[in-house]
Amino acid sequence: MYRILLLLVTLLSLSACLSSAPRNPGNACEIFEDRRAWFRAAADAEKRWGVPISVSMAFIYQESAFRSRAKPARTRILWVIPGPRPSNAYGYAQALESTWNEYREVTGNRRAKRSDFADAVDFIGWYNANSYRRNNIALHDARNLYLAYHEGNTGFARATYADKPWLLDTAARVQSNAERYQAQIDRCADELGKNWWQRLLF
Repeated sequence: MYRILLLLVTLLSLSACLSSAPRNPGNACEIFEDRRAWFRAAADAEKRWGVPISVSMAFIYQESAFRSRAKPARTRILWVIPGPRPSNAYGYAQALESTWNEYREVTGNRRAKRSDFADAVDFIGWYNANSYRRNNIALHDARNLYLAYHEGNTGFARATYADKPWLLDTAARVQSNAERYQAQIDRCADELGKNWWQRLLF
């Protein structure tokens, strides 16, 4: 009985660890080394939608800092009293409920959850593929893809971001993070692509 309880505690601790944010969110190789399932999910999304892993990871870093249950900060009433949240964005991708429901309907992934990394990274791939189709934004252009992600593709087409310096700064940061992630992934992709047997032998 004691051993069973010990095993359960160990499994719960491991689960809590894996669901928490990465220790070093600025290093894609370290993130994927600790979470091989994330690498497989991000690679699957890249294959499906054509969006580089580095771009999707830069989006998630910006939107939630890799926190599975992230929500927008509450507004403040009289600077002190917590008010309502500005939107119903949630999860790794900070997807709005309406956009998430559209994604589930269009892709047939009806059981997708915003708090699931594999679903979130696939959602980002789907959204950015739409931005490429609708606004001809290159799939490696993290800056403009992020502007379309934030403003919506209709808003991007109208350049609603032009008078939002803070958003332009954020989009530039997403581009910078995507470039850094790409350089890191270029160095470790071969190792990350190995299965457990290949890692054991080599």
